[in-house]
Amino acid sequence: MGAPMARHLAKAGHEVVVYNRTAAKSLAWVALNGGQAAPTPSEAASDADVVALCVGNDDDVREVVLGANGALAAMRPGTILVDHTTASAGLARELAGACAEASVGFVDAPVSGGQAGAENGQLTVMCGCDDDEVFDQVKDIVDAFAKSCVHLGPVGSGQLAKMVNQICIAGLLQGLAEGISFAKRAGLDIDQVVEVIGGGAAQSWQMDNRARTMAAGEFDFGFAVEWMRKDLGICFEEAERNGARLPMTVLVDQFYKQVVERGGERWDTSSLAELLENP
Repeated sequence: MGAPMARHLAKAGHEVVVYNRTAAKSLAWVALNGGQAAPTPSEAASDADVVALCVGNDDDVREVVLGANGALAAMRPGTILVDHTTASAGLARELAGACAEASVGFVDAPVSGGQAGAENGQLTVMCGCDDDEVFDQVKDIVDAFAKSCVHLGPVGSGQLAKMVNQICIAGLLQGLAEGISFAKRAGLDIDQVVEVIGGGAAQSWQMDNRARTMAAGEFDFGFAVEWMRKDLGICFEEAERNGARLPMTVLVDQFYKQVVERGGERWDTSSLAELLENP
């Protein structure tokens, strides 16, 4: 995700310094796109007006931002930290507190749209921020790789909205997988069925982009199961705090657990279909 997002920033005319925990990836990016590579997060952040990161989970964020050679210690007062990682709302609030002590602005800004959205500059960015002026500055930059960038409320709101996004996707994919399996067993032409129902109330992004590959047993597209399970785990932790009931999401997560047990942790999330085709 980070490489194409950074590329769009460079194309928009921003001076970009990149850091990756695998140094060869930073150097390869610079060779293709220009800019500079930094050996540590702190060196990447030292002269930046805005520092953006997109890593794996809460602990990864803490390491890059707050750890030894972390970005925050090198950031100047008045600059802004933007976290595009899908992480917990609690972490967003933790980072906001640390940033406030350093007089640094903060936005939690998880994204949706997958690798294709990042490549095409068509991501949806869900933002939580306590300062409208800070958000406005960030939006002007994020627009380089986003089709939508919305301020949803105070810090943590972006992460909470991303949880809603993942909960909805889980249910959509399971329903689509069951519908495709049913259609195949009923002897229907999948392309015809998708074309017909895709023009009605059943239409969704998942149907448009995943129905035919689901039917073909192809799962090398989009978001990996291991990352979806990480995200759903965050949803369950938040649900315990706010009292939300997520029975369908819990069930789909168990299906994803079965996919992982079959060696499919890197298959995309439409691989729920595999469990129905080969029970």
